[in-house]
Amino acid sequence: MCGVAGVMAGQGGDSPSLEELKRMIAMLGHRGPDGYGFYRDLSIGLGHARLSIIDLTTGGFQPIHNENRTVWIALNGEIFNHIELRRQLETRGHRFYTDTDTEVIVHAYEEWGDDAWERLNGQFAIALWDARARCLWLVRDRLGILPMHYARVGRHVVFGSEVKALVAGGRVEPRFDPARLAEVFTRWSAAQDATVFEGVRQVRAGEALRIDADLAITARRYWRPSLAVDPALAALTLNEAAEELAARLEQAVRLRLRADVPVGVYISGGLDSSVVASLVRREAPDMVQSFGIRFADPAFDETAQQRLVAGHLGTAHHEIMVGADDIQRVLPEVVWHCEAPLLRTAPAPLFLLSGLVRQSGIRVVQTGEGADEWLAGYDVFKEDQVRRFWARQPDSRLRPQLLARLHPFTAQKGAKGSALWQEFFRRGLTEVVHPFYSHLIRWRNTAWTLRLLAPEVRDGLELERMEAAVAADLPAGWRDWDPLARAQMIEIDTFLTAHLLSCQGDRVAMAHGVEARYPYLDPDVVDFCAGLPARLKLLGLRDKRPLRRLARRLLPDEIAQRPKRPYRAPMTTALFGTRAPDYVRDLLSDGALDRMRLVDGAAARLLVARAHRQDGRMTGEREEMALVGLLTLQLLAHAFLEDFSARAAERRARLEDSPVHVLVERQQQWELE
Repeated sequence: MCGVAGVMAGQGGDSPSLEELKRMIAMLGHRGPDGYGFYRDLSIGLGHARLSIIDLTTGGFQPIHNENRTVWIALNGEIFNHIELRRQLETRGHRFYTDTDTEVIVHAYEEWGDDAWERLNGQFAIALWDARARCLWLVRDRLGILPMHYARVGRHVVFGSEVKALVAGGRVEPRFDPARLAEVFTRWSAAQDATVFEGVRQVRAGEALRIDADLAITARRYWRPSLAVDPALAALTLNEAAEELAARLEQAVRLRLRADVPVGVYISGGLDSSVVASLVRREAPDMVQSFGIRFADPAFDETAQQRLVAGHLGTAHHEIMVGADDIQRVLPEVVWHCEAPLLRTAPAPLFLLSGLVRQSGIRVVQTGEGADEWLAGYDVFKEDQVRRFWARQPDSRLRPQLLARLHPFTAQKGAKGSALWQEFFRRGLTEVVHPFYSHLIRWRNTAWTLRLLAPEVRDGLELERMEAAVAADLPAGWRDWDPLARAQMIEIDTFLTAHLLSCQGDRVAMAHGVEARYPYLDPDVVDFCAGLPARLKLLGLRDKRPLRRLARRLLPDEIAQRPKRPYRAPMTTALFGTRAPDYVRDLLSDGALDRMRLVDGAAARLLVARAHRQDGRMTGEREEMALVGLLTLQLLAHAFLEDFSARAAERRARLEDSPVHVLVERQQQWELE
């Protein structure tokens, strides 16, 4: 993967300068440490920072062009079916000058126009300039694995892989959007097409934006998932579903091994990553390197399961031990890369893990994300099933006891089975007709954290308005799907794309120049899982049934039948109390809280003081999320409002010592010959 940045000038706008492009792309050096490239004419400037994965020797540096140099592209990502597409395009007369997957997109666009995007099997964010039509395309892959941001500023549109590139260019001021901050403190993320920065938007998953010479923006969703049951799959047996899933996953893994560098795997100790690791090991001719996180706190540690999988598969396994001090140390950089407040510290260990991957000489890893969303592995889906069952007899004493079988992490705290536990899940119990029934209890619980925000920030969000916005973004007909499919779609839209693939995926991996690949998000795997009937995904509390059946052939029973264990990391005990780092005390001091003007100082001071008195041991998870959200919001504000100029200057200076492999500058518009 790589970094992309650029500027498009509309009528009367000044042409983007090379210096502006350099300032922007310098902020993305972590995404592409292997060199830079630029294309510039009077209307457009494209910048690219390259992470070399394919075509290491014959010249895959970008921007890349077509035969007559009328189409230019800067790509962040990989096209896994590029070999097949290249063959097809060559038979139609297209001629290639590189061996890259990037050039395939250029010729696919020439051949099929706007229909090209849906032919791509990959993870990508594309900036493509069509000089003949004088239009810019910004395109994002089906599930939004890779980011693309943009902002219209006067007579210009600026765009880039990360917000920091837009700010560094000088045309975007880093101001926070109160409504979007409030969304984060309610559902962990802003809307798919938004960021927490005022005026800065994102291309949505499966969306292509066309920006014309007058800067008119036309958006088209070229792909939308459907979780309606596919009639062709409705009668499948469990064994048949497992066989078909195996075939599709094997092909997805095989495609994601395409690289001119070694490909490693993450092993968490759970079912999803273990199946991927097993399939990678079967396909890879050489020793596979695997990577896992150990936690000093045994409450979070899964070392035994990781070592069991690695030993069974015979991988060369690497481990990184993560303790409270490590989370303290890296959290400021994690927030800088995620560009949003965080309500949990979970991205920090993954940031450290990607650093270990890079130190081990690996640039690409396959991971297990996506299986829980498409095959109903999360407890939120099981909660929904149990609560709907309970709601039929709200006074039942037996039915709510099923909830005690969920949330193994919480079980260690002795909370399950208590009256308080059942009362939590009783809230809104009979609102089963509400379209967001599966998620309302969580959103309302998380919204408690809003009380720490300044009144003008927390008042920027109404829960009903947020629900309406989410509903408007979901595929047509989603309300008619079965309850499980509806719950899955909400999770995919508001969590998978908006948070998981960002703050626990692309951002923390690319912070170290590591590309994460996701077999469960392959289009063929997604389409199959989406069309399965509910009974094959979740039966009672038995989740991911076809995957578990497949795992019996590949893994020890202990792993194949292991219950879902949510990935978590130490939170407030790592950040508050006698061992709190200096930056926590500085950023949460009275002066800093008042200076940033983003939080309710009185409410924040009370909770922070209690956290320090109790050494970070809070009574409930929502208090922990509130404190982590408060701290990371202050970290984000400091990085973008107070420290940004120094960071930008340092990175701009570093660019001067890096190779520029492509530099094309035209002092006039391209004219049709």
